[in-house]
Amino acid sequence: MSRLYLLGGRQRKRLLKSEEEQRLYDTALILEVDAESGTTRVCMEYQSPAEVRASAESSVLFKAGALVENKLYTCTSAEVLIFQVPDFTRIGYVSLPCFNDLHHVTPSRDGNLVVANTGLDMVVKFTPQGRVLAEWNVLGEDPWARFSRDRDYRKVESTKPHASHPNFVFELNGDVWVTRFEQRDAACLTVPAKKIDIAVQRPHDGVVFGERVFFTTVDGHAVVANASSLEVERIVDLSNLSEDRGVLLGWCRGILPLDEQKIWVGFTRVRKTQFQENVLWIKHRFREREKPTHIALYDLAKKCCLRELDLEPYGMNVVFGIYR
Repeated sequence: MSRLYLLGGRQRKRLLKSEEEQRLYDTALILEVDAESGTTRVCMEYQSPAEVRASAESSVLFKAGALVENKLYTCTSAEVLIFQVPDFTRIGYVSLPCFNDLHHVTPSRDGNLVVANTGLDMVVKFTPQGRVLAEWNVLGEDPWARFSRDRDYRKVESTKPHASHPNFVFELNGDVWVTRFEQRDAACLTVPAKKIDIAVQRPHDGVVFGERVFFTTVDGHAVVANASSLEVERIVDLSNLSEDRGVLLGWCRGILPLDEQKIWVGFTRVRKTQFQENVLWIKHRFREREKPTHIALYDLAKKCCLRELDLEPYGMNVVFGIYR
């Protein structure tokens, strides 16, 4: 199947543009891409309601999710949404007061939902109706030691700096795992002694595919770990697989393995604020040119980029996830 679904958002247009991420994007987008022809269409444009936004200028974009059978799961900063595909009828919705800067949602094997509640350094498990089942602070602390259960964090624009900044949740052998941006690892929440070290840079995605877990790092590495041994088997610098090595690929986020060797990866054009927020790697890689927001297909065995698709002509200025 050549059809891909992409989650992300459109950048706000203004004369005096604020470059703060929490106010940078005005519309959440879902694109459908024919990976063979490159034909692209906008499937969904979405605005979060005022009651779940900190202000009228708060960013609205779709973060990472999952496509399971004919259900596409995604999240905004304060909402979880489920769409039926391919018609994109909304069939599920949850917004909880504890939600702040959500980065990823996925269904769990028992039929519930799990989110990376990034703004509170937390992972939350809840039913499709919104009843909370479990809360984990990703550093092993009391989830509510630094926060208040009585506050509506959907109305808080930013809780930075984050102690961990959890990005992506996945299940592995029945356990719940999360990627931790600041700790440069993936940590098991249900068996805290288990970890996968991703020391090369700060990670984002953690996608289980067969006997491997595929991670992205923000500076453009694909990291492949063994799901049984929890050891990293391969680290690939994707900038070395590009024909044009003098260009900054962008903020790397979103990965879709097609098989053990071929992967789609997403890149978002670098923003000015990212020079100030945990991106010293850019200083070492910066060139006069940078690529637009795009997705790229790589063959890790042949060590090459097979094709790239520019997303900006379709209004997508940030990409969070790639699904099929």
